[in-house]
Amino acid sequence: MNIQKMLFVTRFEDIRFDDLLPILELRKASLDHVVFLNVIEPEKIALRRGIGYRKDEAVRLRERANVRFIDWAEQLFEQGLEVGVYIVVGPMVQQVVKAARNEEADLIVMGYRKKTKVREVTEGVDISEIAYRTKTPVLMLKEGQDIPVECPFHRPLLATAWSPASNRAVELIESIGKVIETVHVVHAASERSLKSESSMVVQETRKTTRKKLDDICERLSRSGIDAKPHVYIGEPSEEIQKAALEFQASMVVLGMSRRAGWQERWLGSVPKRLMETLQIPVLVVPTT
Repeated sequence: MNIQKMLFVTRFEDIRFDDLLPILELRKASLDHVVFLNVIEPEKIALRRGIGYRKDEAVRLRERANVRFIDWAEQLFEQGLEVGVYIVVGPMVQQVVKAARNEEADLIVMGYRKKTKVREVTEGVDISEIAYRTKTPVLMLKEGQDIPVECPFHRPLLATAWSPASNRAVELIESIGKVIETVHVVHAASERSLKSESSMVVQETRKTTRKKLDDICERLSRSGIDAKPHVYIGEPSEEIQKAALEFQASMVVLGMSRRAGWQERWLGSVPKRLMETLQIPVLVVPTT
């Protein structure tokens, strides 16, 4: 599961070229191609009473994006990277998923902006829904943050739930071992899963969980990666946040099933809650 081609999505005002630079350390692994995508969302050139479709505004936004991308591409060419460019008009989620599929991207990088429940319902799918609609891992950078000072892949926290998506996240970590300093592998077990009248049952559950974590760490160590196992007890998103702070993680990595539907959008999910609350990037690895 090598990361050779990256799709970098930007609206310019929220995610900048400086946000890309630390991620380019993935060249030490296998990254050799960056594709820039600027999506001009319909509301920016929407119909207005008495004015109609603002074609001139669409042209202006395209030209602005083109000028910026030329400058960015020249800087990457100098570093020996291949570069591609998309400037499209349409819904954000649809265009990102389409570009990732057409380019066969190995990683999508984009900004994340929290929306209220009302805005999610009235304006359509939230940007995090991209992770539900693609097989490509999605690295979410917090929009409006200061310029990052280090590569987010240096000290990842890998949160596992023993799912197929979690196993795929382990494969991704293995593929970028040359960039990683240390990875903390965490499983957050719910208190309910440990409730039992028998202390022996509880201890056996803890022992089994630790054994699974040790197996993952041993697997990563065979790839030359320093990996440390940790068990947390409590609500998953809260415990993962605690672990990220405790170990000064540079990002959180976790798998996510690509379930869709109204209930999922309204109630949210662990990955989505982490995107909304953490101040570090979140890398979501969907199931295939």
